[in-house]
Amino acid sequence: MTEPTFDLAALTRAAADSISVRRAFGEAYAQDGALVIPVARVSGASGAGGGGGADAPDGAHGDGGGGGFATHVRPLGVVVVDARGTRWVPTVDVDRAILGGQLAVAAIATVWLLGRALRRR
Repeated sequence: MTEPTFDLAALTRAAADSISVRRAFGEAYAQDGALVIPVARVSGASGAGGGGGADAPDGAHGDGGGGGFATHVRPLGVVVVDARGTRWVPTVDVDRAILGGQLAVAAIATVWLLGRALRRR
């Protein structure tokens, strides 16, 4: 039986391919006589490690390694090139807008309740 081996070079190539400019600028396409280029924010992280164990009394020897990476891609908008020129059209992140509204309402409610509590003193 062959021991599995850890290939750090393969991990590095896969991470570099995932976190590249090709992910930030998508494949351009034509729509209604305009050229549309999707744009995203790409971030990522990777890590790897390895180690060896001390010799066991039965002569066995431990050795190992591993690694991984993660990529996060968030759409930002599109660049539109048409007869009128070039313009930026941002995407609307509904989740972020809702969270911002909730935080604003919570802040207003906190200030209002704090003001009422201080007036009663």
